[in-house]
Amino acid sequence: MNETTKQPSFRHALSTFLAICAVIGVGLFGYAVSLHSLLLICLLIAACSAWYLYRGDFKPIINAMNSGIERALTSIYIFLLIGVLIAAFIQSGTIGTLIYYGLTFISPTIFLPAGLILCSLMSLATGTSWGTVGTAGVVLLAIGTAMGIPAPIVAGMIIAGATFGDKMSPVSDTTNLAAMAAKTELQQHIHSMLKTTGPAYLITLIAFALIGIQYANNTIPTDNINELLSALQQTYQIQLLNLLPLLTMLLLIYFKVSALPAMFSAAIVAILLAVSVQDAALTQVLNALFSGGNADTGIASLDNLLTRGGISAMMWTLSLALLALALGGILDRFGFLQVLIYGLLRSVKRQGSLVAMTISSCFIANMTLGEAYMSIILNGQLYGDAYQERGIDRAILSRSLEEGATLTTALIPWTTGGAFFATTLGVSVIDYAPWAILNWLNPIIAISFAYGGIALVKAKTSMAQV
Repeated sequence: MNETTKQPSFRHALSTFLAICAVIGVGLFGYAVSLHSLLLICLLIAACSAWYLYRGDFKPIINAMNSGIERALTSIYIFLLIGVLIAAFIQSGTIGTLIYYGLTFISPTIFLPAGLILCSLMSLATGTSWGTVGTAGVVLLAIGTAMGIPAPIVAGMIIAGATFGDKMSPVSDTTNLAAMAAKTELQQHIHSMLKTTGPAYLITLIAFALIGIQYANNTIPTDNINELLSALQQTYQIQLLNLLPLLTMLLLIYFKVSALPAMFSAAIVAILLAVSVQDAALTQVLNALFSGGNADTGIASLDNLLTRGGISAMMWTLSLALLALALGGILDRFGFLQVLIYGLLRSVKRQGSLVAMTISSCFIANMTLGEAYMSIILNGQLYGDAYQERGIDRAILSRSLEEGATLTTALIPWTTGGAFFATTLGVSVIDYAPWAILNWLNPIIAISFAYGGIALVKAKTSMAQV
């Protein structure tokens, strides 16, 4: 906190924070105001609240905003590169090939676990659960219900797979946002998530395999699949070599290469494949890196997935992050977060309770704000120092942000995620939520592990258990 300011009282800090939440919640759901505009109002509220303490010129407030953004410059570069990488994956046929092989190997016996894996891989490659649900999800729902599998079960499977990939993907905006908000490295964030998400995903996979056994004798409609396969074959040269960019990125990240060079390397491999294998003009590929692809497969749902990416596609999330970071800079520099977190955590003694409180706060923020983005950013800024003071690595915080925010948004009917999934699949959130097993199981496992001292990492140490 700036030495020229007095520390805000707990009531002052809490009222400022609640005012920010109220503006976003009421504005977003009551009046459908743009989230960026609401965040700008919140920035003004925070600035005025800080000025009330400082009672001087606005230079320290501007400096606080700048400091909030400066801390996340590396993550901002990654945001831009995400758009480049997605566009390159589309141009190289990597995403199209994933869809093609996934649909080829689907059979009634393994439909549910295979669909879970397919949605996971697609979301992992594209970094978007919305895109996966809106394309492969729509197709899988039609196929599954035609086989006689209840729509809520199929929808739950689709959402579990799509949100897993979104949560774990190095090109996902929420994955990078959580790492940025918690001030941890992307690789450490993903590695930390594997500790709790891995067991949750395995249980989910087994559960869907067991559920699917009773539908093993049902028939599968081939017309829908053949239409998609034909469209993909006409658009791309389908071959296993197209998966090389994704494999390159995953291997480099596994061997702990920094995110920026790993993503750059994958993008370069994808560009080379697009030109050499897909016979795309270099000018077309380079333009797509900024503006995204322009697929024309003849199938609208497929085109929606393959016409995206590019730097321009990341501007919405990037501009939102810049405003939120500036807001966080004020709340942090003038002591609002420190006072608030001290008041909330005075009775929290155990590390497990801190993790449980973080996940619960993210879930409540999702219910209040209706957006995982703001939930991740605000709670990351709110709890960051508390993890550091208790000797817990910030990668545990970033993991908890995703488990409390990214996963649970699909389970709340009035969030943007829940509304999108329900509308797209035609299945209500209440109906599919019990079958979105990963989304509610992962937070439970994370909290249980935390209280048991499992998969907790000491600050600035190796990935050893506490």
